[in-house]
Formats: sequence, C-alpha cells, structure tokens
Amino acid sequence: MSALTQATPGAVESGAAPEKELRPPSYWPFVVPALVVVLAIIIFPWVFTIWMSLNEWKVGSPTTFVGFSNYLRLTSDPRFIEAIGHTLAYTVLSVLLPLAFGTFAAVVFHQKFVGRGFLRGIFIMPMMATPVAIALVWTMMFHPQLGVLNYLLSLVGIPAQLWVFHPATVIPSLVLVETWQWTPLVMLIVLGGLAAIPTEPYESAQIDGASLWQVFRFITLPLIMPFLFIAGMIRMIDAVKSFDIIFAITQGGPGSASETINIYLYSVAFTYYDLGYGSAIAVVFFLLIVALAALMLYMRQRMLWSEMASDA
Repeated sequence: MSALTQATPGAVESGAAPEKELRPPSYWPFVVPALVVVLAIIIFPWVFTIWMSLNEWKVGSPTTFVGFSNYLRLTSDPRFIEAIGHTLAYTVLSVLLPLAFGTFAAVVFHQKFVGRGFLRGIFIMPMMATPVAIALVWTMMFHPQLGVLNYLLSLVGIPAQLWVFHPATVIPSLVLVETWQWTPLVMLIVLGGLAAIPTEPYESAQIDGASLWQVFRFITLPLIMPFLFIAGMIRMIDAVKSFDIIFAITQGGPGSASETINIYLYSVAFTYYDLGYGSAIAVVFFLLIVALAALMLYMRQRMLWSEMASDA
C-alpha cells in the first residue's frame, strides 16, 4: 500500500508533464484572425501593387514585365512633375491656414462668455458634413455669375473672380474649402491643450504686467506646441492625399491646374486604364507621404532636444 502510494506521485508527475508541454498556446486563436486581416487588407494589396508597378499592364492586354521602366518614366512625365508641385502647394496652404485660424478660434472659445457652448457647436459643424456635399455647395458658391461669393465681393466694390475656373486661383480656392472644413478640427485639438495648461503661469504674467500678445507668445504658444504638432501631422497626411473635394469640384481642372498626385493617379489608372504606370505612381506617392511624416517627426524630435537643452 505504501509502495503504491509512493509510486503514485511520480506516475502523476510523469503523466502530467507531457500534457503541459503539448498544450498549444492559448493566445493563438486571438492572434490568427488579426494576422489574416493584416495580410488580406494591408500586406497583400501593397505586394500586389508593387508587382503591378513592375509590369506594363493595361486593361484588356496581357501583362509584360518591364522592371523599373514605369518608375523611370515618372522622371520625364511633365504632368506628374506638375502634379507634385500642385500637391505640395495645396498641402502647405491646407496645413498652415487651418493651424493659424484654428489656434485663433481655440484661444477665443477658451474664454468664458455667454453662448460659448452654442457657438462652439456651430463652429464645428463644417467638419461633420460629407466632402461631396461640401463640394457641391461650394461649386455653386464659386460660380462666376450666380455664386454668392462674387455677390458679396460686389458689395464692397471688389470685381468678380473666376475662383475655380481660372488656373491662377483654383488652388487657393480649393484651399479655402479645405480651410473652412478642417479649421474646427484644429480648434478642438488646441482647445484640449489649452484646457491642460495650469493657471499659475497666467497669474504670474498678470502680476508682472504682461500684455495679451506676450502671454500668448511666451506662455500659451510654447505650451500648446505639442498639440499644434499633432494637428499639423493629421492635417498634412489628410491634405496630401486629398481627393474627394478636388475631384468633385474641378476634377483636376481647368486643364491640369489643380491636378494633384492623387487626381493624376486616378486619371492614369481608371481613365486611361494603365494599371502598371498607375501602380508606380501609387508607390511613389506612398513614399512621399512617409517622407513628409518622417520629416515632421524629425522636426518634433529636434524641438524636444532643444527644449531639453534649454532646460538643462
């Protein structure tokens, strides 16, 4: 009886150990669906796009491997080079103007006054509208003869403008729409930063007799800079790949005056059905977005190092 009792624990241990070793990890059933989604939605489309960019492939024709010929073709394509300039101009203006107006609006709405909550709600309404609906409304407003914008200009003696119907004014006009729609987003982000600022620096500045501009320049602006950086990053990525508003209002016109990389990519791939060349444009466009994002992160890191050095 004692021998059986002494042998039992050893037998149980020797039988339990293999069971524990052969048990599969419990987290795999949760990881596999996520990996399948990532492979199907992100990795496979990009691998397939890169493969298409290395081939000459037009709809209805067989694919022909051409290597990097599509990428070399981009360097001598005047419409693509022109589209890069339009994209950069549109992006810079669509980032700087909402940042400036959004910061100003955030400072105003941070103050306490009657009806502040109601006016905040009215102010953020543009960013809740759908881009196509916004484009249709602004298209009517931009009309040279029937648009309300030229009517308002006539009231103050300014001659009528062609707005999106002239190559010289089409990019600024589209930026006007972008600024109107996304200034509220910047305002909300900066408002969050203003709410996080302690009151002690403002009380000290008031005792020292600092002006409103000095308070903003030396207290408010440095403290909300991280929030401005986040807002600028969001706006940069969104503006550089903007498509819906530009396409709905001008479709890249007049001529190619508002043709950004996104619009040109759509035209090549789905108007001329040159999928190989369009894929090469998509790859270069993606690398451009990554480069701009990396540049902004680098600038932010330099600012952090400068702040740490000044504090030391």
